[in-house]
Amino acid sequence: MSNALSFLLRPKSIVVIGATPDTNKLNGRPLHFLQRDGYEGNLYGVNPKYSDINGIPCFPDVASLPEAPDLAIVAVSQKLATNVVGELGKKGVPVAVLFSSGYSEIGPKGAEYEKELLEVARANGIRICGPNNLGLINAFEHVTATFSQYADETPVAGPVAFASQSGAFGTGISALARSRGIGLGYFINTGNQADITLMDALIEIADDTRISVLSGYIEGLREGNGLIQLAKKAREVKKPLIITKVGRKAAGARAAASHTGSLAGEDRVFDGVLRQHGGIRARNEEHMLDLVMALSCCEPTTGKGLALITQSGGAGVLMADRAEELGLDVPMPSAETQEKLREVIPAFGSASNPIDVTGQFLAEPKILSDSIKIALEDPSIDCCIVWLQLMHGYSDLLTDVFKEVKAEVKKPFIVCWIEAPEKARKQLMEAGICVISATERAVDAAAGLVRYGEIQAMNDTLTSDAPTIIANRPPSDNAAAVPAMKAAKFLQDAGIPLAPAGLATDANSACELAQELGYPVAIKIESADILHKTEAGGVRLGISDSTSVSEAVNEVLANARAHDPSANIDGVIVQHMAKPATELVLGIRRDPVFGPVVMVGLGGIFIEILEDVSFAAAPITPQQAEQMLGQLQGRAVLEGARGKSPVDQSKLADLICKLSEFAIAHPELVELDLNPVFADGGNFVAVDWLMMVDGDAD
Repeated sequence: MSNALSFLLRPKSIVVIGATPDTNKLNGRPLHFLQRDGYEGNLYGVNPKYSDINGIPCFPDVASLPEAPDLAIVAVSQKLATNVVGELGKKGVPVAVLFSSGYSEIGPKGAEYEKELLEVARANGIRICGPNNLGLINAFEHVTATFSQYADETPVAGPVAFASQSGAFGTGISALARSRGIGLGYFINTGNQADITLMDALIEIADDTRISVLSGYIEGLREGNGLIQLAKKAREVKKPLIITKVGRKAAGARAAASHTGSLAGEDRVFDGVLRQHGGIRARNEEHMLDLVMALSCCEPTTGKGLALITQSGGAGVLMADRAEELGLDVPMPSAETQEKLREVIPAFGSASNPIDVTGQFLAEPKILSDSIKIALEDPSIDCCIVWLQLMHGYSDLLTDVFKEVKAEVKKPFIVCWIEAPEKARKQLMEAGICVISATERAVDAAAGLVRYGEIQAMNDTLTSDAPTIIANRPPSDNAAAVPAMKAAKFLQDAGIPLAPAGLATDANSACELAQELGYPVAIKIESADILHKTEAGGVRLGISDSTSVSEAVNEVLANARAHDPSANIDGVIVQHMAKPATELVLGIRRDPVFGPVVMVGLGGIFIEILEDVSFAAAPITPQQAEQMLGQLQGRAVLEGARGKSPVDQSKLADLICKLSEFAIAHPELVELDLNPVFADGGNFVAVDWLMMVDGDAD
């Protein structure tokens, strides 16, 4: 794979199958671009209509080529493409880009053609990028192997690699990047990804020392190992990975029996796993490019302290609000810092944070430059945003100010310049100064610097000796509930704490169990056919004597039979009532993309209404488990609320890791729900559990 990817991205020779001199046709554009941009390797065409295309030798068929080129661009119809791929493989060509469409993107029949195409490629030892893609660009070596409109202008190399599953949207993002002055060293479209994936390409690119930021646009994943390996590679080479993925609200999981299963939507799990392994999620293309720009220009921050320097009080408040929403700090500068600022800023300005330098800095540029330097010297300040608007008559002056500051400060700063003059924007970008054109977006970019700083700080802890991802079993439509006490034995053996319980078949045995366990007790119907016990009237709580136990048993049995007359009822679970404490929800779900994933959330209203949960893929390290807790919106509850003891988050992280180990040890597991789990300081006890496994499992 590595050799094929190297040939794909850095070919020493290229052939275009179906080449034509007509540059208005997609099969005529690659040779034109390659020649125009000064590609130095050997170029060939294959088309029986021509012997020469603008000085490039053209041959009637693949077999006639004088050598096996490193890369083939297949620009023929779907009907011809499969045979052509087979011929290329026999010739010894290691990899081909397929422009050809009419495959899985059109439905089941096209998917059959795609399967046949891949089988032929594998049989003949050739790798495929595509089909249904528009090619790739390596701007460093002038490999403009594409028909994309982005290549209508000669690509300018830069420190950013961008890969996209979508050709059209990928072209749009690339064009937007160019308009912002962001140079793409690589742009690759992977199309249908029958073989080579977006992740494969970025992993190969990651080692290129000319690239400092990796980015990608994803529409869907068939398996999660590639994404995790990409994130791992990005961490190893110390380069930020920024991913935009569509479908944030599309639930990918089937209807599920548990909270864990029903909340494990495709995007929620994707978001958790990407964060777990050190990737950064961008909401859309604008956000992605803001992050790309910030991380290619600025060092990441080591803390969350943000200084806001502005000439507008309103802009300062807007930025401060957004910073708080993102969990950033806008600290008050120290008394010493404020005193230094007052010596620089006019009396009608403000030395607090936001720092208002007023418009006077246009007459005295040192007001601005000194304010930035002073603010960044404050120990509580880790990053700075400077807000401006228009200033067309002062663009040269301001450009010089920011270049001076860039040369002298060590901490990062972002220039938020509304309607910046084009000349100034280009000069600042060339000087490695990040320029963002909208107020809240500048704060989002600063948050990206903070996030990547956190990733770097915990980089060592993100590496685990455990497998990167667990081999996933295919999705099951035949999940079966494990009897409660059998499930309890599995969980207790794994060190998962449960409230003491037992199975009773009638009222008399229930009374004996209640006496043994100690009052008060709960009575719950036990039936693999009744998973939602409360809805069936199958739960009674707080029972404190034997007479009440007998009445409760008879009542829940009657309710269960009325709810589902055909249900197979094993009896009732008698359980000692645990002392109420902070409620949590913990669970496991076998995800179709990432395999076993673990969920943690806050119970009560947080799970029922707010759905305040986070996910990570097994295996999970203690540091990753603590990171999961940090993602909860209501995490302050863990610090203690309404007189309850603070939850020992280190021990809770250990419990999450035990669940991760349990998931790995039981690949037959489909769902596990522990809800609620009472957390009292460092003590945890699950008072209800539901375990679902493959019905066909051994």
